[in-house]
Amino acid sequence: MGGASSKEIDAVMQSDDNPTAITHVSHEQWTKEGLAVVVVGASGDLAKKKTYPSLLSLYAGSLLPKDLVIYGFARSNMTDEDLRARLRPFLIEKQDEAIVDKFLARCFYQSGSGYGDVEGWKALDGKLREVEGEKKSNRLFYFAIPPNVFAETGEAIKMNCMAPNGWSRMIVEKPFGRDLDSCKHILHQLGQHFDETNLFRIDHYLGKEMTQNLMVMRFGNIWMEQMWNRDHVQCVMLTFKEPFGTDGRGGYFDQYGIIRDIIQNHLLQVMCLLCMECPNKLDGEGAGEKIRDEKVRALNAMQEVTIDEVYLGQYEGYANDPTITNKDTNCPTFAMVRCFINNPRWAGVPIIFKAGKALNERKAEMRIQFKDAPAAEHLFGTTVPRNEMVIKLQPEETIYMKSNIKTPGFSSAPIQSELEVKYDTRYFGKKGATNPDAYSRLILDVLRGRSAAFVRSDELIRSWEIFTPVLHQIESENIQPHIYRTGSRGPAEADKWFKEKSGYVRNDSYAYIDGVVSKKA
Repeated sequence: MGGASSKEIDAVMQSDDNPTAITHVSHEQWTKEGLAVVVVGASGDLAKKKTYPSLLSLYAGSLLPKDLVIYGFARSNMTDEDLRARLRPFLIEKQDEAIVDKFLARCFYQSGSGYGDVEGWKALDGKLREVEGEKKSNRLFYFAIPPNVFAETGEAIKMNCMAPNGWSRMIVEKPFGRDLDSCKHILHQLGQHFDETNLFRIDHYLGKEMTQNLMVMRFGNIWMEQMWNRDHVQCVMLTFKEPFGTDGRGGYFDQYGIIRDIIQNHLLQVMCLLCMECPNKLDGEGAGEKIRDEKVRALNAMQEVTIDEVYLGQYEGYANDPTITNKDTNCPTFAMVRCFINNPRWAGVPIIFKAGKALNERKAEMRIQFKDAPAAEHLFGTTVPRNEMVIKLQPEETIYMKSNIKTPGFSSAPIQSELEVKYDTRYFGKKGATNPDAYSRLILDVLRGRSAAFVRSDELIRSWEIFTPVLHQIESENIQPHIYRTGSRGPAEADKWFKEKSGYVRNDSYAYIDGVVSKKA
């Protein structure tokens, strides 16, 4: 239900001494206007674990307007205090208790009989109007809800709860369908109420530090552009690994599989930024659309994936998850996919996507292996390892270039070492210096009206065009995955497939473990 009056809310906003420190957004007009954030699905896990903690991070960093109110909207019958009690355990570990208390004082709740409940949205609109008064105020709606209720929610908001004197923007979470047709259906449902200037489709990989770093790395360094092409690059690899399985959410995962869950969205989005051509603007007004135009051009240069370019795996015991009803499921928990970008820069360069659950480590990275140094083996009389650039997205943001140097001491043989930037120690080692999480970055981008880190409708459609045929073939022909042990690197033959498809040459004497290079036995 939620029972705070406009006077109570106004008292909180006036009495709260939220710091007004000068930040990099302080000069922007929206920071001087009112802001109402509405978290739709406030009682769910996503809201508690991601949305509210990210809003807290922005609040603690003085990155939200002084006139701020946050409303949760869901079907649960709760009071404001009930909501705050649910949120507190997920916030108290993030910030000092005093900051958490001030933040929670701005959090309120409105229930509805459903997400399309007209009366519920009208009631919320009335409360927001009382708080906003005549001042220009904006509204941000965060859809932490499943796609099957997008349409009714969007229609109810459009008809009953849009900002009367400011902008209204929607953040929408994936999944954006499970194939081309379902994607188009979701796009139509929301598109009949909102256009691209209102909609921000979130992919949190686009908010990660190392993903956002790609624009500066690629186009701010003269040496990088010279070697970023088919003449110098042997292959490009984008990898996602996690050491646990479905852990009770197998019923959901089994409807999607690892290709839909990770490769078709997260890794493909990162690939676009890694491989696209340079837009003629990278920051400021209009840059977002120019960047997204180039991403679409890269996708349009790719062909549909065929089954001979896919390797599937499933970890032992996957179907034992009690939430999986089909015990003969062929749903892949591991996959490798080879693609090509057929343009002058990348023609013939294999791009390998690799993703898996229940593997030997947690890791997400971009890896570019370059071609052999010309005549190096003849010149040195021994095999000279290939250079590689590795950009680690998680768990620790790191960039390192595997380079060859002389073996220290009396030997003159080449040995591989690395040029490295480790973000935790280089930039965030000082007390109080933290690396913002991806959701905080992306929410701030929406408030600023910056669209580059969000997925446009034509990107979504093209990405599904690339993957839908092979996904349907896997399901219709019941193509069986290779079984692998939990905690392993994946199926036994996966490395052989990868080497044949990519031309990658591994340097078996080199190992990079927790920032330390070790010589393998």
